[in-house]
Amino acid sequence: MVGDDPAAVETAVLLAARIGYDLGAPIGVGREGDTDVVELRIVVDPAELPVPRDLAPELAAEAYRLEVDADRVVVSALDARGLLRGLATLEQLAHPVDDGVLVPPVLVVDHPRFAWRGLCVDVARHWFGPETLRTIVGLLYSLKLNVLHLHLTDDQGWRIESPSHPSLAEVSGRTAVGGDPGGFLTAGQFAALVTFAEARGITVVPEIDLPGHVNAALHACAELTPGGEGRPAYTGVGVGFSRLHAELPATIPFVSDVLADIAEMTPGPYVHIGGDEALTMHAAEYDHLVGHAARVVAAAGKTVVGWQEALRTSLPPGSLVQYWDERPADASLTAALDAGIRLVFSPASRLYLDMRYDPSTPVGSDWAGFIDLRRAYEWDPVALLGVPESAVAGVEAAIWTENVRTPKDLFGLLLPRLAAVAEVAWSPGARTAFHGFTARLRHITPRWDAQGLPWHRGALAERPGPG
Repeated sequence: MVGDDPAAVETAVLLAARIGYDLGAPIGVGREGDTDVVELRIVVDPAELPVPRDLAPELAAEAYRLEVDADRVVVSALDARGLLRGLATLEQLAHPVDDGVLVPPVLVVDHPRFAWRGLCVDVARHWFGPETLRTIVGLLYSLKLNVLHLHLTDDQGWRIESPSHPSLAEVSGRTAVGGDPGGFLTAGQFAALVTFAEARGITVVPEIDLPGHVNAALHACAELTPGGEGRPAYTGVGVGFSRLHAELPATIPFVSDVLADIAEMTPGPYVHIGGDEALTMHAAEYDHLVGHAARVVAAAGKTVVGWQEALRTSLPPGSLVQYWDERPADASLTAALDAGIRLVFSPASRLYLDMRYDPSTPVGSDWAGFIDLRRAYEWDPVALLGVPESAVAGVEAAIWTENVRTPKDLFGLLLPRLAAVAEVAWSPGARTAFHGFTARLRHITPRWDAQGLPWHRGALAERPGPG
Protein backbone atom coordinates (compact mmCIF):
# COMPACT_ATOMS: atom_id res chain seq x y z
CA MET A 1 0.00 0.00 0.00
CA VAL A 2 1.50 3.28 -1.07
CA GLY A 3 0.71 7.00 -1.18
CA ASP A 4 1.12 9.44 -4.07
CA ASP A 5 4.85 10.16 -3.82
CA PRO A 6 6.34 9.10 -7.22
CA ALA A 7 9.53 7.72 -5.68
CA ALA A 8 7.53 5.64 -3.22
CA VAL A 9 5.26 4.32 -5.99
CA GLU A 10 8.23 3.31 -8.13
CA THR A 11 9.90 1.62 -5.18
CA ALA A 12 6.70 -0.18 -4.21
CA VAL A 13 6.33 -1.60 -7.70
CA LEU A 14 9.94 -2.80 -7.62
CA LEU A 15 9.44 -4.45 -4.24
CA ALA A 16 6.20 -6.12 -5.34
CA ALA A 17 7.90 -7.51 -8.42
CA ARG A 18 10.83 -8.87 -6.39
CA ILE A 19 8.65 -10.53 -3.76
CA GLY A 20 6.38 -11.90 -6.45
CA TYR A 21 9.40 -13.40 -8.19
CA ASP A 22 10.53 -15.08 -4.97
CA LEU A 23 7.05 -16.48 -4.33
CA GLY A 24 6.21 -17.41 -7.91
CA ALA A 25 2.99 -15.37 -7.74
CA PRO A 26 2.11 -11.75 -8.57
CA ILE A 27 1.96 -9.21 -5.74
CA GLY A 28 -0.23 -6.14 -6.20
CA VAL A 29 0.35 -2.54 -5.13
CA GLY A 30 -2.64 -0.79 -3.56
CA ARG A 31 -3.41 2.76 -2.57
CA GLU A 32 -3.86 4.09 0.94
CA GLY A 33 -7.36 3.36 2.14
CA ASP A 34 -7.60 -0.12 0.58
CA THR A 35 -8.97 -2.68 3.02
CA ASP A 36 -8.50 -6.40 3.67
CA VAL A 37 -4.74 -6.27 3.15
CA VAL A 38 -1.72 -6.08 5.41
CA GLU A 39 -0.59 -2.52 5.07
CA LEU A 40 2.86 -1.90 3.64
CA ARG A 41 3.59 1.81 3.79
CA ILE A 42 6.54 3.23 1.88
CA VAL A 43 7.05 6.91 2.63
CA VAL A 44 9.60 9.66 2.04
CA ASP A 45 9.07 11.79 5.12
CA PRO A 46 11.71 13.52 7.28
CA ALA A 47 9.27 13.50 10.21
CA GLU A 48 9.27 9.69 10.19
CA LEU A 49 13.04 9.41 10.42
CA PRO A 50 15.03 11.79 12.60
CA VAL A 51 18.75 11.41 11.85
CA PRO A 52 21.76 12.74 13.76
CA ARG A 53 22.40 16.38 12.95
CA ASP A 54 26.06 15.72 12.15
CA LEU A 55 25.28 12.91 9.70
CA ALA A 56 26.68 13.70 6.25
CA PRO A 57 23.97 14.28 3.62
CA GLU A 58 25.11 11.34 1.47
CA LEU A 59 24.72 9.03 4.47
CA ALA A 60 21.39 10.53 5.52
CA ALA A 61 20.08 9.88 2.00
CA GLU A 62 20.43 6.15 2.62
CA ALA A 63 19.10 6.13 6.17
CA TYR A 64 15.82 4.31 6.77
CA ARG A 65 13.37 3.18 9.43
CA LEU A 66 11.68 -0.22 9.19
CA GLU A 67 8.83 -1.15 11.52
CA VAL A 68 6.97 -4.45 11.33
CA ASP A 69 4.09 -5.54 13.54
CA ALA A 70 1.06 -7.79 13.14
CA ASP A 71 -0.91 -5.26 11.10
CA ARG A 72 1.51 -3.32 9.00
CA VAL A 73 4.97 -2.84 7.59
CA VAL A 74 6.29 0.72 7.38
CA VAL A 75 9.46 1.70 5.53
CA SER A 76 10.32 5.38 5.83
CA ALA A 77 13.30 7.39 4.62
CA LEU A 78 14.46 10.85 3.61
CA ASP A 79 15.19 9.81 0.03
CA ALA A 80 14.28 7.06 -2.43
CA ARG A 81 17.72 5.52 -1.86
CA GLY A 82 16.89 5.11 1.81
CA LEU A 83 13.65 3.37 0.88
CA LEU A 84 15.63 0.90 -1.21
CA ARG A 85 17.97 0.13 1.69
CA GLY A 86 15.02 -0.40 4.00
CA LEU A 87 13.35 -2.67 1.49
CA ALA A 88 16.54 -4.68 1.12
CA THR A 89 16.51 -5.26 4.87
CA LEU A 90 12.83 -6.22 4.70
CA GLU A 91 13.61 -8.76 2.00
CA GLN A 92 16.42 -10.21 4.10
CA LEU A 93 14.02 -10.67 7.00
CA ALA A 94 11.14 -12.06 4.93
CA HIS A 95 10.73 -15.68 4.02
CA PRO A 96 7.94 -17.37 2.07
CA VAL A 97 5.30 -19.51 3.78
CA ASP A 98 2.41 -21.49 2.31
CA ASP A 99 0.06 -18.55 1.85
CA GLY A 100 2.36 -15.53 1.64
CA VAL A 101 5.39 -13.97 3.27
CA LEU A 102 6.36 -14.04 6.93
CA VAL A 103 8.32 -11.17 8.47
CA PRO A 104 9.11 -11.15 12.20
CA PRO A 105 8.12 -8.11 14.30
CA VAL A 106 11.02 -5.69 14.24
CA LEU A 107 12.03 -2.05 14.54
CA VAL A 108 15.19 -1.01 12.67
CA VAL A 109 16.58 2.52 12.43
CA ASP A 110 19.74 2.43 10.36
CA HIS A 111 22.17 4.32 8.16
CA PRO A 112 25.47 3.39 6.49
CA ARG A 113 28.92 4.10 7.83
CA PHE A 114 30.38 4.83 4.39
CA ALA A 115 28.76 6.38 1.34
CA TRP A 116 30.79 4.33 -1.20
CA ARG A 117 30.17 0.60 -0.83
CA GLY A 118 31.14 -1.18 -3.98
CA LEU A 119 32.33 -4.03 -6.10
CA CYS A 120 34.79 -3.77 -9.00
CA VAL A 121 34.15 -6.39 -11.69
CA ASP A 122 36.88 -7.00 -14.25
CA VAL A 123 35.16 -7.78 -17.55
CA ALA A 124 38.32 -7.08 -19.57
CA ARG A 125 40.31 -10.26 -18.85
CA HIS A 126 37.24 -12.47 -19.26
CA TRP A 127 33.96 -11.18 -20.62
CA PHE A 128 30.77 -11.29 -18.57
CA GLY A 129 27.78 -9.94 -20.45
CA PRO A 130 24.68 -7.91 -19.57
CA GLU A 131 22.71 -10.80 -18.06
CA THR A 132 25.48 -11.65 -15.58
CA LEU A 133 26.01 -7.97 -14.79
CA ARG A 134 22.29 -7.54 -14.04
CA THR A 135 22.49 -10.50 -11.67
CA ILE A 136 25.42 -8.82 -9.94
CA VAL A 137 23.40 -5.59 -9.63
CA GLY A 138 20.58 -7.52 -7.97
CA LEU A 139 23.07 -9.05 -5.56
CA LEU A 140 24.54 -5.64 -4.70
CA TYR A 141 21.06 -4.28 -4.03
CA SER A 142 20.20 -7.15 -1.71
CA LEU A 143 23.37 -6.55 0.34
CA LYS A 144 22.91 -2.75 0.46
CA LEU A 145 26.00 -2.12 -1.65
CA ASN A 146 25.68 0.87 -3.95
CA VAL A 147 28.54 1.00 -6.50
CA LEU A 148 29.24 -1.25 -9.48
CA HIS A 149 32.70 -0.36 -10.78
CA LEU A 150 33.30 -1.89 -14.21
CA HIS A 151 36.92 -2.45 -15.23
CA LEU A 152 36.16 -2.15 -18.93
CA THR A 153 39.60 -2.00 -20.54
CA ASP A 154 42.90 -3.78 -20.10
CA ASP A 155 45.60 -5.55 -22.06
CA GLN A 156 43.30 -8.42 -23.00
CA GLY A 157 40.16 -6.64 -24.15
CA TRP A 158 38.20 -3.40 -24.64
CA ARG A 159 34.60 -3.87 -23.49
CA ILE A 160 32.72 -0.67 -24.29
CA GLU A 161 31.80 1.09 -27.51
CA SER A 162 33.76 4.27 -28.04
CA PRO A 163 32.15 6.41 -30.79
CA SER A 164 35.36 8.30 -31.45
CA HIS A 165 37.34 5.07 -31.94
CA PRO A 166 34.97 2.28 -33.04
CA SER A 167 37.84 -0.12 -33.74
CA LEU A 168 38.51 -0.42 -30.00
CA ALA A 169 35.43 -2.56 -29.42
CA GLU A 170 35.20 -3.97 -32.93
CA VAL A 171 38.77 -5.31 -32.85
CA SER A 172 39.76 -5.61 -29.19
CA GLY A 173 36.31 -6.57 -27.98
CA ARG A 174 36.93 -9.99 -29.53
CA THR A 175 39.87 -11.06 -27.36
CA ALA A 176 40.16 -12.48 -23.84
CA VAL A 177 42.58 -14.43 -21.65
CA GLY A 178 43.49 -17.81 -23.01
CA GLY A 179 41.72 -17.21 -26.30
CA ASP A 180 38.31 -17.44 -24.63
CA PRO A 181 35.32 -15.66 -26.22
CA GLY A 182 35.25 -11.89 -25.98
CA GLY A 183 32.44 -9.38 -26.15
CA PHE A 184 31.62 -5.78 -25.32
CA LEU A 185 28.80 -3.51 -24.22
CA THR A 186 27.16 -1.45 -26.91
CA ALA A 187 26.19 2.09 -25.94
CA GLY A 188 22.58 0.91 -25.69
CA GLN A 189 23.45 -2.05 -23.48
CA PHE A 190 25.53 0.15 -21.20
CA ALA A 191 22.67 2.66 -20.92
CA ALA A 192 20.20 -0.14 -20.12
CA LEU A 193 22.51 -1.51 -17.43
CA VAL A 194 22.91 1.93 -15.87
CA THR A 195 19.12 2.40 -15.80
CA PHE A 196 18.62 -1.06 -14.29
CA ALA A 197 21.20 -0.27 -11.61
CA GLU A 198 19.84 3.19 -10.84
CA ALA A 199 16.40 1.71 -10.15
CA ARG A 200 18.06 -0.32 -7.40
CA GLY A 201 20.11 2.54 -5.97
CA ILE A 202 23.36 1.36 -7.60
CA THR A 203 25.76 3.79 -9.29
CA VAL A 204 27.72 2.38 -12.24
CA VAL A 205 31.30 3.67 -12.36
CA PRO A 206 33.07 2.92 -15.68
CA GLU A 207 36.84 2.58 -15.76
CA ILE A 208 39.05 3.30 -18.77
CA ASP A 209 42.47 2.18 -17.50
CA LEU A 210 45.30 4.51 -18.57
CA PRO A 211 48.22 4.97 -19.21
CA GLY A 212 49.21 1.35 -18.56
CA HIS A 213 47.15 -1.80 -19.08
CA VAL A 214 46.56 -0.64 -22.67
CA ASN A 215 47.63 -3.45 -25.00
CA ALA A 216 44.03 -3.81 -26.24
CA ALA A 217 44.14 -0.16 -27.33
CA LEU A 218 47.55 -0.61 -28.95
CA HIS A 219 46.22 -3.67 -30.79
CA ALA A 220 43.23 -1.78 -32.23
CA CYS A 221 44.86 1.62 -32.85
CA ALA A 222 48.23 1.38 -34.58
CA GLU A 223 48.78 5.13 -34.32
CA LEU A 224 49.30 4.71 -30.57
CA THR A 225 52.49 2.66 -31.06
CA PRO A 226 55.94 4.14 -31.78
CA GLY A 227 56.36 2.02 -34.91
CA GLY A 228 52.88 2.69 -36.25
CA GLU A 229 51.97 -0.99 -36.25
CA GLY A 230 49.27 -2.45 -34.06
CA ARG A 231 50.48 -4.68 -31.25
CA PRO A 232 49.52 -8.36 -31.36
CA ALA A 233 46.50 -9.34 -29.32
CA TYR A 234 47.47 -10.32 -25.79
CA THR A 235 45.75 -13.27 -24.12
CA GLY A 236 48.13 -13.87 -21.22
CA VAL A 237 47.89 -12.67 -17.62
CA GLY A 238 51.03 -10.57 -17.12
CA VAL A 239 50.78 -6.93 -16.04
CA GLY A 240 52.86 -3.78 -16.31
CA PHE A 241 54.33 -4.23 -19.77
CA SER A 242 52.09 -1.97 -21.88
CA ARG A 243 51.95 1.83 -21.94
CA LEU A 244 50.87 4.85 -23.89
CA HIS A 245 53.54 7.17 -25.31
CA ALA A 246 52.98 10.83 -24.55
CA GLU A 247 55.31 11.99 -27.34
CA LEU A 248 53.18 10.48 -30.12
CA PRO A 249 50.80 12.94 -31.82
CA ALA A 250 47.85 10.56 -31.47
CA THR A 251 48.14 9.90 -27.72
CA ILE A 252 46.71 13.03 -26.10
CA PRO A 253 43.75 13.22 -28.54
CA PHE A 254 43.08 9.53 -27.90
CA VAL A 255 42.96 10.02 -24.14
CA SER A 256 40.73 13.06 -24.55
CA ASP A 257 38.37 11.32 -26.96
CA VAL A 258 37.80 8.03 -25.14
CA LEU A 259 37.33 9.69 -21.75
CA ALA A 260 34.94 12.25 -23.24
CA ASP A 261 33.03 9.36 -24.83
CA ILE A 262 32.62 7.46 -21.58
CA ALA A 263 31.76 10.61 -19.62
CA GLU A 264 29.00 11.44 -22.08
CA MET A 265 27.63 7.89 -21.84
CA THR A 266 27.63 7.95 -18.03
CA PRO A 267 24.84 9.82 -16.21
CA GLY A 268 26.41 9.07 -12.83
CA PRO A 269 28.94 11.40 -11.21
CA TYR A 270 32.13 9.30 -11.52
CA VAL A 271 34.61 8.21 -14.18
CA HIS A 272 37.56 6.00 -13.20
CA ILE A 273 40.81 6.69 -15.09
CA GLY A 274 42.82 3.72 -13.79
CA GLY A 275 46.43 4.77 -13.37
CA ASP A 276 47.80 1.52 -11.95
CA GLU A 277 50.89 -0.50 -12.81
CA ALA A 278 52.40 1.62 -15.59
CA LEU A 279 55.66 -0.04 -14.62
CA THR A 280 57.76 0.89 -17.68
CA MET A 281 56.86 4.60 -17.74
CA HIS A 282 59.00 7.46 -16.44
CA ALA A 283 57.37 9.34 -13.56
CA ALA A 284 57.16 12.65 -15.42
CA GLU A 285 55.42 11.05 -18.40
CA TYR A 286 53.03 9.24 -16.09
CA ASP A 287 52.19 12.46 -14.28
CA HIS A 288 51.60 14.24 -17.58
CA LEU A 289 49.21 11.62 -18.97
CA VAL A 290 47.29 10.97 -15.76
CA GLY A 291 47.03 14.69 -15.10
CA HIS A 292 45.61 15.22 -18.58
CA ALA A 293 43.13 12.37 -18.12
CA ALA A 294 41.97 13.88 -14.83
CA ARG A 295 41.46 17.28 -16.44
CA VAL A 296 39.37 15.78 -19.25
CA VAL A 297 37.12 13.99 -16.75
CA ALA A 298 36.77 17.07 -14.56
CA ALA A 299 35.96 19.23 -17.59
CA ALA A 300 33.16 16.81 -18.41
CA GLY A 301 31.65 17.48 -14.98
CA LYS A 302 32.60 14.14 -13.45
CA THR A 303 34.47 13.28 -10.28
CA VAL A 304 37.82 11.62 -10.97
CA VAL A 305 38.51 8.19 -9.52
CA GLY A 306 41.93 6.55 -9.86
CA TRP A 307 43.99 3.75 -8.45
CA GLN A 308 46.48 4.31 -5.66
CA GLU A 309 49.42 5.11 -7.92
CA ALA A 310 47.63 8.30 -9.01
CA LEU A 311 48.29 9.77 -5.55
CA ARG A 312 51.57 11.18 -6.81
CA THR A 313 49.88 13.32 -9.46
CA SER A 314 47.95 16.53 -8.92
CA LEU A 315 44.32 15.40 -8.96
CA PRO A 316 41.35 17.79 -8.70
CA PRO A 317 40.08 18.35 -5.15
CA GLY A 318 37.32 15.92 -4.33
CA SER A 319 38.83 13.14 -6.42
CA LEU A 320 38.78 9.61 -5.06
CA VAL A 321 41.81 7.33 -4.91
CA GLN A 322 41.40 3.58 -4.58
CA TYR A 323 43.95 2.18 -2.13
CA TRP A 324 44.82 -1.43 -2.88
CA ASP A 325 48.33 -2.51 -1.93
CA GLU A 326 48.42 -1.49 1.75
CA ARG A 327 51.63 0.48 1.65
CA PRO A 328 52.15 2.52 4.80
CA ALA A 329 51.04 6.13 4.66
CA ASP A 330 53.69 8.40 3.15
CA ALA A 331 54.15 12.03 2.18
CA SER A 332 52.18 11.66 -1.06
CA LEU A 333 49.17 10.35 0.84
CA THR A 334 49.37 13.10 3.43
CA ALA A 335 49.64 15.75 0.73
CA ALA A 336 46.72 14.27 -1.20
CA LEU A 337 44.47 14.24 1.86
CA ASP A 338 45.46 17.84 2.62
CA ALA A 339 44.44 18.69 -0.97
CA GLY A 340 40.95 17.26 -0.51
CA ILE A 341 41.44 13.77 -1.96
CA ARG A 342 39.44 10.99 -0.31
CA LEU A 343 40.14 7.27 -0.16
CA VAL A 344 38.26 4.17 -1.21
CA PHE A 345 39.80 1.16 0.53
CA SER A 346 40.29 -2.01 -1.53
CA PRO A 347 43.11 -3.82 0.29
CA ALA A 348 44.13 -6.78 -1.84
CA SER A 349 44.74 -9.08 1.13
CA ARG A 350 41.17 -8.55 2.36
CA LEU A 351 38.97 -7.55 -0.58
CA TYR A 352 40.39 -9.01 -3.78
CA LEU A 353 37.78 -11.71 -4.03
CA ASP A 354 39.47 -13.52 -6.88
CA MET A 355 41.88 -14.76 -4.22
CA ARG A 356 41.10 -18.32 -3.23
CA TYR A 357 39.50 -19.09 0.11
CA ASP A 358 42.18 -21.70 0.89
CA PRO A 359 44.53 -24.04 -0.99
CA SER A 360 41.66 -26.37 -1.92
CA THR A 361 39.62 -23.71 -3.75
CA PRO A 362 39.45 -24.89 -7.37
CA VAL A 363 39.64 -21.48 -9.08
CA GLY A 364 41.18 -18.12 -8.34
CA SER A 365 44.59 -16.67 -7.47
CA ASP A 366 46.70 -16.48 -4.33
CA TRP A 367 49.33 -13.80 -4.92
CA ALA A 368 47.72 -11.63 -2.19
CA GLY A 369 47.20 -14.64 0.08
CA PHE A 370 44.17 -16.74 0.86
CA ILE A 371 41.06 -14.84 1.97
CA ASP A 372 38.65 -16.87 4.01
CA LEU A 373 35.34 -15.45 5.23
CA ARG A 374 36.77 -14.35 8.55
CA ARG A 375 39.60 -12.43 6.90
CA ALA A 376 37.16 -10.60 4.64
CA TYR A 377 35.13 -9.61 7.72
CA GLU A 378 37.50 -8.92 10.60
CA TRP A 379 39.18 -5.63 9.71
CA ASP A 380 38.43 -1.93 9.99
CA PRO A 381 38.95 0.47 7.07
CA VAL A 382 39.89 3.49 9.17
CA ALA A 383 42.46 1.53 11.18
CA LEU A 384 44.13 0.27 7.99
CA LEU A 385 46.21 3.45 7.53
CA GLY A 386 45.25 5.38 10.63
CA VAL A 387 43.68 8.20 8.62
CA PRO A 388 40.71 10.26 9.85
CA GLU A 389 37.35 8.70 9.10
CA SER A 390 36.39 11.84 7.21
CA ALA A 391 39.14 10.98 4.66
CA VAL A 392 37.54 7.61 3.86
CA ALA A 393 34.84 7.71 1.19
CA GLY A 394 34.23 4.01 1.41
CA VAL A 395 35.09 0.40 0.76
CA GLU A 396 35.17 -1.58 -2.47
CA ALA A 397 35.84 -5.25 -3.14
CA ALA A 398 37.26 -6.35 -6.48
CA ILE A 399 37.19 -9.50 -8.53
CA TRP A 400 39.83 -9.80 -11.25
CA THR A 401 39.16 -12.39 -13.88
CA GLU A 402 42.47 -13.70 -15.18
CA ASN A 403 41.47 -17.08 -13.70
CA VAL A 404 37.71 -16.56 -13.52
CA ARG A 405 36.07 -17.85 -16.70
CA THR A 406 32.42 -18.65 -15.96
CA PRO A 407 29.53 -17.25 -13.90
CA LYS A 408 29.90 -20.29 -11.63
CA ASP A 409 33.52 -19.31 -10.97
CA LEU A 410 32.52 -15.67 -10.49
CA PHE A 411 29.70 -16.13 -8.00
CA GLY A 412 31.47 -18.95 -6.16
CA LEU A 413 34.31 -16.54 -5.37
CA LEU A 414 32.06 -13.59 -4.58
CA LEU A 415 29.73 -15.46 -2.26
CA PRO A 416 29.58 -15.48 0.68
CA ARG A 417 32.55 -13.10 1.08
CA LEU A 418 30.72 -10.20 -0.58
CA ALA A 419 28.25 -10.27 2.31
CA ALA A 420 31.19 -9.75 4.69
CA VAL A 421 32.36 -6.79 2.62
CA ALA A 422 28.85 -5.32 2.72
CA GLU A 423 28.72 -5.49 6.51
CA VAL A 424 32.20 -3.95 6.87
CA ALA A 425 31.14 -1.09 4.59
CA TRP A 426 27.72 -0.47 6.15
CA SER A 427 28.19 -1.09 9.86
CA PRO A 428 30.06 0.99 12.44
CA GLY A 429 33.54 -0.05 13.48
CA ALA A 430 32.31 -1.80 16.63
CA ARG A 431 30.62 -4.61 14.74
CA THR A 432 29.36 -7.75 16.38
CA ALA A 433 31.57 -10.82 16.59
CA PHE A 434 32.25 -13.01 13.59
CA HIS A 435 29.89 -15.73 14.84
CA GLY A 436 27.07 -13.18 14.89
CA PHE A 437 27.77 -12.34 11.26
CA THR A 438 27.74 -16.00 10.22
CA ALA A 439 24.43 -16.50 12.03
CA ARG A 440 22.92 -13.65 10.00
CA LEU A 441 24.52 -15.00 6.86
CA ARG A 442 22.74 -18.34 7.24
CA HIS A 443 19.42 -16.51 6.97
CA ILE A 444 20.23 -15.15 3.50
CA THR A 445 21.99 -18.09 1.84
CA PRO A 446 18.63 -19.83 1.12
CA ARG A 447 17.76 -16.86 -1.09
CA TRP A 448 20.93 -17.45 -3.10
CA ASP A 449 19.91 -21.07 -3.47
CA ALA A 450 16.43 -20.05 -4.63
CA GLN A 451 17.99 -17.75 -7.23
CA GLY A 452 20.35 -20.47 -8.43
CA LEU A 453 23.46 -18.50 -7.42
CA PRO A 454 26.53 -20.66 -6.79
CA TRP A 455 28.25 -19.92 -3.49
CA HIS A 456 31.14 -21.44 -1.58
CA ARG A 457 29.45 -23.49 1.10
CA GLY A 458 32.73 -24.45 2.70
CA ALA A 459 33.23 -20.86 3.82
CA LEU A 460 30.67 -21.31 6.59
CA ALA A 461 32.51 -24.39 7.83
CA GLU A 462 35.94 -22.77 7.96
CA ARG A 463 37.87 -23.00 11.17
CA PRO A 464 38.79 -19.70 12.82
CA GLY A 465 41.86 -18.18 11.25
CA PRO A 466 44.10 -15.22 12.06
CA GLY A 467 42.49 -11.79 11.88
